[in-house]
Parts: sequence; structure tokens; C-alpha cells
Amino acid sequence: MPKPGEHKTVQARILAYAEEIGWTFVSRAEAERRRHFNQSAPSPSAAAHVASLYFEDLLYEKVREFNQEYRAITGWQVGDIHTFPDNPATTLPSVMEVRETTPAYHATPGALISELQRLQNNIYGNRDMHRYLCNEATYYSAEEKRELNLNLIDYDNPEANVYEVTEEYTISNGRYSIREDVVFLINGIPVLVIECKNANKDEAIALGIDQIRRYHAETPEIFVPEMIYSVTEAIGFSYGATWNTIRRNIFNWKDEEIGNLEAKIKTFCSIPHILALIKQYILFAEKDEELQKFILRQHQTSAVEKVVERCLEPTKQRGLVWHTQGSGKTFTMIKAADLLFRAADANKPTIILMIDRNELEDHILRNLAMLGLQNVEHANKINRLIELLRNDYRGIIVTMIHKFNDMPANICERSNVYVLIDEAHRTTGGDLGTYLFAGLPNATMIGFTGTPIDKTAHGKGTFKTFGLNDPKGYLDKYSISDSIIDKTTLPLFYNLAPNELLANPELMEKEFWSLAETEGVSDISELNRILERAVNLKNFLKADERVDKVAKYVADHFVRNVEPLGYKAFLVGVDRPACAKYKLALDKYLPAEYSAVVYTGNNNDTKELKAYHLDKKAEKQIRKNFPKFGIQPKILIVTEKLLTGYDAPILYAMYLDKPMRDHTLLQAIARVNRPYENEAEEMVKPHGFVLDFVGIFDKLEKALAFDSDEVNAIVKDIALLKGLFKLKMEKKVPQYLALIHHNFTDKDVDGLIEHFRDKDRRKEFFREYKEIEMLYEIISPDAFLRPYLEDYATLSAIYSVVRKAYAKKIMIDRAFQRKTNELVQQYVDIGYIEPIQEFIEINAETIELIKNNDNGDSTRIINLIKSIQTIAKDESDDPFLIAMSERARMVQERYEDRQTSTAEALSELFDEINKNEERKKEQSEKGFDGLTFFVYRALLDAGVEDAEEASIQIKQAFIEYPNWRTSESELREVRNNVTFAIYAKIDNLDEVAAIVDELFSLLTKAYEIDK
Repeated sequence: MPKPGEHKTVQARILAYAEEIGWTFVSRAEAERRRHFNQSAPSPSAAAHVASLYFEDLLYEKVREFNQEYRAITGWQVGDIHTFPDNPATTLPSVMEVRETTPAYHATPGALISELQRLQNNIYGNRDMHRYLCNEATYYSAEEKRELNLNLIDYDNPEANVYEVTEEYTISNGRYSIREDVVFLINGIPVLVIECKNANKDEAIALGIDQIRRYHAETPEIFVPEMIYSVTEAIGFSYGATWNTIRRNIFNWKDEEIGNLEAKIKTFCSIPHILALIKQYILFAEKDEELQKFILRQHQTSAVEKVVERCLEPTKQRGLVWHTQGSGKTFTMIKAADLLFRAADANKPTIILMIDRNELEDHILRNLAMLGLQNVEHANKINRLIELLRNDYRGIIVTMIHKFNDMPANICERSNVYVLIDEAHRTTGGDLGTYLFAGLPNATMIGFTGTPIDKTAHGKGTFKTFGLNDPKGYLDKYSISDSIIDKTTLPLFYNLAPNELLANPELMEKEFWSLAETEGVSDISELNRILERAVNLKNFLKADERVDKVAKYVADHFVRNVEPLGYKAFLVGVDRPACAKYKLALDKYLPAEYSAVVYTGNNNDTKELKAYHLDKKAEKQIRKNFPKFGIQPKILIVTEKLLTGYDAPILYAMYLDKPMRDHTLLQAIARVNRPYENEAEEMVKPHGFVLDFVGIFDKLEKALAFDSDEVNAIVKDIALLKGLFKLKMEKKVPQYLALIHHNFTDKDVDGLIEHFRDKDRRKEFFREYKEIEMLYEIISPDAFLRPYLEDYATLSAIYSVVRKAYAKKIMIDRAFQRKTNELVQQYVDIGYIEPIQEFIEINAETIELIKNNDNGDSTRIINLIKSIQTIAKDESDDPFLIAMSERARMVQERYEDRQTSTAEALSELFDEINKNEERKKEQSEKGFDGLTFFVYRALLDAGVEDAEEASIQIKQAFIEYPNWRTSESELREVRNNVTFAIYAKIDNLDEVAAIVDELFSLLTKAYEIDK
């Protein structure tokens, strides 16, 4: 029985649920009419190309309704509608130029649409469109003689907007055509697209996201107005901001009912939520000197809303936002400040963003500027901060906690002063916190932290300061375990170095663990001061012989375990002299350019330390290069710098040779838990790794004085993974090994292909294998694996056979196959795996060759299909072969779904080969190229008399306009010539138009297959 398609199982249900929450369904036909599909266009693809992205009449109607002065605009024409206050050069000619040179001219819908269509087809155009959607663009009012905001959406009166949803939203730009499954429009503007997949497909969500990526590359026009995308197969629901399809920025929408598509649609697609996302929770910011787009996640929007609510609550003045490291606290703070500043109930407030590091201060200032916030002041000096507060400044102030040193008491007694404090677990301790609270006695203080101080020598710490108004001690929490489940951070695995390299346990106990002041230390510089007294321990760690052994071990481990994966590493020394020593030692075992030292220099440093001093420019370049794939350095040697705040997702391994605990430890190891994706290299980082040389993780409960559930979520001992690997190899793997009966001969390959023809069986095997493979790659190299190597290699060879035979191209973690591939080559004769990739030339002898092949029928089918697809790809200018490839793919789908038997599938493929041979013979006799013959056959099938003569005339048109596939004007000329050539044979214009439409529809399908 055929399985239901994606429309029946997913798309239609989404449309129904959307209607139930207030979206009006617009049929595809009605949507195309309203988008002005050119019904007289020569083909559907051409009609789609000239179609608008918008429901133009509705959009213009709403613009006139929401902007009363807009009705009387004069002196206005195309190119003179809107400007942005911070970037007036975005429209040409300027308002003044047109007003001075153009007589009275009433605005038209076409002019407005033309202006929107002139936006760049990239992230910059999307940013400008977002400003339009947020009503930040302007138009000139001749009546008032000034610029007024242009309102496209009424956020104050949501019921005044028109909310519509449609399906099969076709876009064509003359080269590529796409069809989006479900599109949501507000006032005629498409803002959200949902890509629907069938849950029966392997990796359905991944395939859908890959499709969204392809749409961005091929038809970027549609993603100028569209702000949000999502992908679902009725179980999962992933979403992200358009122009950002990096895996770590694609999130799962969480609802209490797992797998409930109705609940997900009715929460995510609710009208208030979509309006809030567009207006409040989409951000554009510069990162790594490039414009990037972000959408706040659920935990961020929840925290923002709670912070704003708390600040506007007159009876409560404290709150703690406990969001784990790497969960986006900076954007959460910025957006909370933005909404507070805009809130009418805040009554022109003063908002202080309190930062604890200079580099983060600069980062926040840049992002505030990118958001277009006007009232922002940088209090970079104590006197400047005092001046702003005394003069009753209303707006956002960015400063650091030490600027409150000796701050006068009661300098600002207003209650609408809101202080948002980053890293609150350390910034408000001691006298500086006292000055802050005394200087702003009526202010609301909101602390943000990833590691609140609790259960330490300092007592309740952060909870005591900020959590008094909340029963649990915090306003909002997003734990480490939450972030790992959401994949916003990665799990961390650790391993202890060999005993002979570990720090002396007696010295560690005496000079580190037993010191109460090490508990709860939240600042690495403070930790360094404590370690200064640990003279014997530091001397042990920096002993020349030990440093050399550790460096040799690190170099070997890096080359064998980290470098082959494409990732990078930190080596953390106990102090700056240790870093200098490690650099010298590492250079003996690795090329010098592999590593670099980053620490703060001092004029009184020794010659050895000065050798690695960096000026600001050199350090900035290292910081910039390290996160990049394939660029030196690969290892950074650090002790304090870069252990907090530095974000390098490519960082995979940390070699830890410095005693740490609690916040300092968590902040340091959090450097390696950032998700990383490199699409070009097909790399997806699955976890972070810490190799411990001081024995910290041997006393994990001591090292991390947090709730045990949090500790267990943070780091996992590789010993646990060994047990899991052993269990899987002994319980799960034997059933797969039993499929090999002939020491992996071609007969085994045939058997595997037939056995895994069932999609569900194949899907289960792929899932099990990927888990086992990841475990192997994490554990390796280790003597523990020795008894399992041969079985694991055989299992990997089975996976290789099945994947090559059946798997679609999905982005996988290719890096984590490299060591496994070496093992397979060592233990398995991979020559036996090749038949499923055997290339068969498609010619007159092919059928006989296939029949005489010793491979089983299943293998013959797979090889034949892949050969047809390969030839079609190589001969990409021959539409007959491309269409043949598509028919072969359909044969494969029916075969895998057991809708056709093996014999029937082979028969269909043989028929295709015979047709191709007949086609080649006839094509050769007539002297036609592939494209002309395709046209000739299409004309014959349409009943055109003298099809050969017409085809010769048409061939000349394709020669004269070789760029017809990429140029709209050339496509138009080719179509005209084709129309005239056929019209000379058929004296019925409607019939000719139908034939031309069908012909170019076939051509479009042929050239778009597998794009």
C-alpha cells in the first residue's frame, strides 16, 4: 500500500491548524491571481518569473489605511518612497531631488512594490525589509512637509492587519524555480515559510533544512521579505531566521506535547507570536566583521519578557536570570534593554548595561548601534558616569562595575532606573556592589549569570543578592542540561592523563583543594592570586622534565585525535612562565606555526616571557584566525586570556594543566562546548573534550559545587562511554555481523542491499551505527578497544555498503569517519564494497552486461540506477538523459517501497536503456544535438506535422541565444522564435501556445531535476 505523501500528512494539516488560529487560507490559484501571474505568459515558469512576491493590492490598501498622509503624497515617483533615518542613501533619487523636479504625482501600488523589489537580494536587503516591517522606514508628506514613518503592520491594533496562509508558493527568476510548501503573509507580505517533509523519509528535517539552504542560493529574492523559516515532518519542528541556516542557529520549537504537530503550529504560528518575532526578536548584528541575523530562542524571549515585567513591577526590585554559558545572555540583555526603553510604562527610563570585560563592552556597543538604538551613551570613565546620572540622562548607558568605585550615595533616586548586570556572580561582590546599590537606591537590579554562586564558602551569594523576590532564587533559568537537550551547547567528555603525567595528588590537596578561598572563585585573576601561594604545586607543574613529557603527549594526542577531525585545541598552563615553557616544548614535536601563546605582557617580564609578547594587532589577528578552519594556529597556549568570553566554536579539545574549580573551571571548559558546523567540510562537532593533567575531574563533586544534576549534565567521564560501547557491541552488533556469510564477498554485498531495502530497517541501522561510531571516535585510541576492532571494522564496512547504495546526500559529520575509514581499510578487503559503485556505461551492450554480471539483482538495480544518474549529471546539457535520470529515481523509490518487484524494476530500467539506444540512433541520423532532439520528440508527441523541419528552425534559435537558461531576455526571444516556428505548421494560436507551454515546462523540469 502506498504511503501517504507529505501534503496529506503534513501540509494540509498545517493549513487547517493555521485557519483555526486566525489565518485565512488562500488557495494556490487565488494566490497566483493576486500575485499577478501573467496568464498570457508563454509557460508556467515564465508566468512565475513575472509574478510578484506580494499580494500587491492588499499591501497598498493597508499602507493607505495605516498612513493617512500617504493618500495625499505629491511630488513622488518610483524610487522616492522611503528612506531610513540612519541610511538615507538607500533610495535614489533623493526625496528633495524628486520633489524639486517632479510635478504632482499620486503614489501607485506599482511604485511601492518597485521600491521593495529594489532591495538587495541578500541579508542587507532582508535587514532593510525588516525595518519596513517594523515601521522604521519613512515617506515624505507634502502636506506636513516632513518625513513620516511608513506603517506596514499595525502592532498596536493587531486586528487591523490581514493574516493569510497559502501553499505551493512558486518563485522563478529565469534560472531557477522553487515552490515553497506553506507561506504565511501579513498584509500581503510573505513573512514565514514552512517546508514540509514526510516523516517516512530518513533524516527528513535535515533534508528540509538542506532544501531551505538551496532556496537561499538559487532564489534569494524570496528571502528578502521572508523573515523566518521552519521545517517539520509532523514530529519535529525546527525553525530559524532566514539568511542564517547554520546548524547551531537552527532551533527546535518546544511544546509540552512532544510530536504534537497541532500544538506546535498553534503556538509557534500564533499571530501574537509571529508579530512578536518580527517586531521584537529578530536581530541583525555584526560578528566577525560580517552582518549576521539572529532570532531569539524560547528561553531568551521568556527571559526578556520576565525581565521587562519585573522592572515595571513597582513592588519588586531584584531578579536573577540564570542562563548557562553560551546560551546568548548578551542578546537577551540587549533586547531586554531595548524593550524597556520603548515601554510606555517605563516613562523615559535610564537603563544601565553593566559589563565586566572591556572586549564585551565594545561588543555590546557595536550591537546596540546595529540595532539602531539612538539613546546610547558609553560611560567609559567614572566622571562620565557620574555626569550622566547627575544630569538625569534618559536612555541606555553602557559601563563597567569598577566605574562605580567611590560613587556618591543617592546620586539618582528615581525608581525608573534599571540596571542589567552581566556576570552578576562576580561583578557585584565586595565594595563595588555596595557603591552601586547605595548610589541607585530605588533602581531595579537584574543580574545575569551562567554560574551563580551557591553551596560554597560564600554562602548563597548571587541568590542572596538578586533572588530574594523569587521563591526559587531566580526569575528565569536555562540550565546546562536544557542547553544540551536543545543543542545550543554540546556535552563535554573528559579523560584523565596517564598517572605519570598527573599533578601530585598530595600537593593538589594541600595547596589547592584544602584552601577554602578557592571555593566559589569566579574570576581567573583572583584564582591566579590564590595560586601564587601554591609554590610547591606550581614548581611541580612547571618542572622541565614534566613539561616536556606533557608537551610530547599533547602533540601526539592532537595529531592522532584532534587534527584529523579538523578541529583545534587549547593548552592551559598554570601561569605565564608555564605557557612560555610549553611553547618551547611543543615546538620540538610540532611545527612552530601550529601553536601560539596568548597572555598579557608586562614591562618587568623576563627575557623568556617577553619572547612571546604580542602587540594588539598581532593578538587580534590570532583571535581572528583561530576560529577559522584550516588556518594556523591550531593550538593556543593560554593561562588567563581567552578563558572567558572568547568564542571559537572550532575549539574541540582542552588540555588542562591548571588547577581550577567552580566558576573558573566551568567558564574555561565552556570554551569547548560551542556547537560548530562547517558545511564545506561536512563537519558537525558532536561534543567537546577535556584532557585533564591535574586531576580535577577525579574529584568532580569537589571541583563543581553545583547541583548534582547540573554537574552530570556538564561533563561525562569517558569510562561511562566505554561501558555503553561494550554493551552495544555485545548486544546490538551481532545481528548485523550475522548478515555476513562469505567473509564479505560480493554475495554478502548483494545480501546487504536486499536486507536493507526496507526503509525502516535501514533507518534503525543507520541510527545505531552513528551512535556506535561516535563512541568509537571519542574513545579511540585506547587499549580498551582492542577486542572490538575487527567487529567494529566489519560493522563499518556494512554501513559503508548500505549508505553508498541507498543514502541521500545529507550533511553528516564526515570528520568523525576518518579514523573509522582507516580501520576498515586495515581489517576489511574493501574491494568487495565497490560493486555498488560500479559504473556501467549506458549503451547497446549494457543489458547483456548486467544479465551476465555475477552480482545479485538488487545490486544490479542499484548500480544501474547510479550509472544512469551519473551519465545524466555528466551530460547535463542533454534534457533527454536528465529526464531519464528522474524516471530511474522513481523506479528506485517504487522498488524500495516494494511497490514493484526486482524483476519489474530491472525490466523498467532495461526499457529506459532500449529507449535511449533508439533515441541515440535516431538523433545521430538526423544530426541533432541533445536539446534539439528533445524538442523534436516533444513536437512529435504533440502531433506537429513536419516536426523535423520545425526543430531545425528551433535549433537555430537556441544557437543564437545560448544563455536562454540564465537570461530572461534571451529566454523570451527563444520562446518567440519557437512560437513562430510551430505557428508556421499549425494555424491555431491557442494550440501553438499550449504546445510551447508544454515544451518549456518539460525543459524546465528536465533542467531542474536534482538541483
